[in-house]
Amino acid sequence: MRFLLTEEQRAFEHSLDAMLSASDTPSAVRAWAAGNHAPGRAVWARLAEAGVFALAVPEAYGGVGPLPAELAVAFVELGRHAVPGPLVETVAAAALLTRLAELGDGSAAKRLLPGLASGESMASLALRPGGSPYALDPDAATMTLVASGGAALRIAPGYGVVRASLDPARRLAVPLAGGEVLAEGPRVDVAAAYAADVAAFVTAAQSLGVGLALLDRTVAYVKQRTQFGTPIGSFQAVKHRLADTLIRLEFARPLLYGAALSMGPADIAAAKVMAGEAAYEAARTALQLHGAVGYTDELDLSLWLRKARPLRDAWGTPAECRARVLDA
Repeated sequence: MRFLLTEEQRAFEHSLDAMLSASDTPSAVRAWAAGNHAPGRAVWARLAEAGVFALAVPEAYGGVGPLPAELAVAFVELGRHAVPGPLVETVAAAALLTRLAELGDGSAAKRLLPGLASGESMASLALRPGGSPYALDPDAATMTLVASGGAALRIAPGYGVVRASLDPARRLAVPLAGGEVLAEGPRVDVAAAYAADVAAFVTAAQSLGVGLALLDRTVAYVKQRTQFGTPIGSFQAVKHRLADTLIRLEFARPLLYGAALSMGPADIAAAKVMAGEAAYEAARTALQLHGAVGYTDELDLSLWLRKARPLRDAWGTPAECRARVLDA
């Protein structure tokens, strides 16, 4: 089994990194948290031009996928740069519509997938029961898809009060009942289960990227911060803490790409729990080693700190993921 990225995948990774580094994503995140979606939409348009969303959509509907390994590469970079918006939900919605088409109901896919592939459409997604009752960023999304327990997929006609989560850039609201029905029957439940797995998979990749960003920023900080005239990065206890964080993140990486090769529910759950816990540990390490300055909103570090815990629990808590692995 090969876990090393190909030359083409590494080139894609580097191009995304360069593009997002030039996009001032911290400003876009702060604007998104305040309800101003314009800077985030500009980043979204660049991602669409780079083909990120097309990776989740089959060629028959205007995409180039599905390509799970390339999606993992992309979402690690999205996490590293803290890109805001319903990125996971848009990819999961594409997976849901694709699976419905594979099961014989392709009307919704023909209508909606081309817009998702091109980036013209931004989807939020709520799966009930079994998932969160909230949809992410429905105020920014072009559409909010809801797969209910009654085996029906619909477009919600609106949403309730928008609330901020622990991460202010993750804006949540409960979709309203009713709306246009896109599909009905048992196949909706099958497609929704697959979409939840895809959502967990790309969330794991996003978490890994968040953890890597936190580690990079912390390493840079401890080289500059001095105590008793010496950089604190030279202290043995600090080195050990950073090494432990790096090991956690690097152990999560092969699980993520192993899940990309199989896309099995148990493999995805294993990757999700490892990446989520590693990112959360990276956040704890970053906060401890930054000291009091780490608590301030003015420091860009807070944009990543606040993502680690919500991403750890989104689309499968650690306890739920461990239970799936044990059941398998």
